[in-house]
Amino acid sequence: MTIRAKFAPMTDDLEALKNALFLSTGVDGVYARTGRYEAVVDALTAFISAHRPAEAEVLRFPPVMSRAQIERHGYLKSFPNLLGAVSCLCGDEKHIRGAVTRFEEGEQSWTEALQPADLVLAPAACYPVYPIAASRGPVPTAGLTFDVAADCFRREPSTDIDRLQSFRMREYVRIGTAAQIQSFREAWLAIATGMAEQLGLSYRVDLASDPFFGRGGQIVAMAQKEQALKFELLVPVMSAEKPTACMSFNYHQDHFGLTWDLATDSGEPAHTGCVAFGMDRLAVAMFATHGVDVATWPASVRDALRL
Repeated sequence: MTIRAKFAPMTDDLEALKNALFLSTGVDGVYARTGRYEAVVDALTAFISAHRPAEAEVLRFPPVMSRAQIERHGYLKSFPNLLGAVSCLCGDEKHIRGAVTRFEEGEQSWTEALQPADLVLAPAACYPVYPIAASRGPVPTAGLTFDVAADCFRREPSTDIDRLQSFRMREYVRIGTAAQIQSFREAWLAIATGMAEQLGLSYRVDLASDPFFGRGGQIVAMAQKEQALKFELLVPVMSAEKPTACMSFNYHQDHFGLTWDLATDSGEPAHTGCVAFGMDRLAVAMFATHGVDVATWPASVRDALRL
């Protein structure tokens, strides 16, 4: 895959960079974002939109999704340690007031009275799109393409500037035949590396695997690598030895097709794939590479982002 010769972090003061971009909320990996930072995220959003496939249907999802759907997706088997669920004070007024009163009187934590709702925090932007596509019937011969985005959550508390618990994802999702998905991913590997060049980022593209849970997950991750199902575009933010995955290129084979009875017009299970952009990781990489003062960024980069 593509490897650039220059591959080293551009700033050696990540704590100062973090303080310039974020404000503490008291929780690791959950920050208030400054106007300076959000302006770059907005510019990156427009930059990615300029590369949107002409046929893509645009969908924007909330930060929560159906608990039943995430269970059917198999997320609990693969990543139970990352999932966040929504729980609420449920029941009648007496039950709820009793829980609040016991908390105010120091008798019991109000969280002990919580009950799980029918929602979870969205772990990725693409999960809700597969049941929507399946509900429409067979996938057309030309396949389907979606432009999706969502605020996402994964339970990974960290003080690292490139690893947030609450983050934003943008994805282009393709649904169709195996050949269509593989062609889509190959095309996007070329497009995305060109985008990284325009952004002035040092990067490399490598085979990767998802962080599957447990000992059995290690076997699944090895198989994912052996079949070359996932590539990542890595940018050195924290270090060149452990670069940050800012984009990923994924081929799910027929997993979602089988899960959701999502079929092509020939009756075969549909294959799916996506290119995902970590919006916050990309923004952090831009500042780590070019500095805190956007006005001093290379003119070509500011032109690309219209900053």
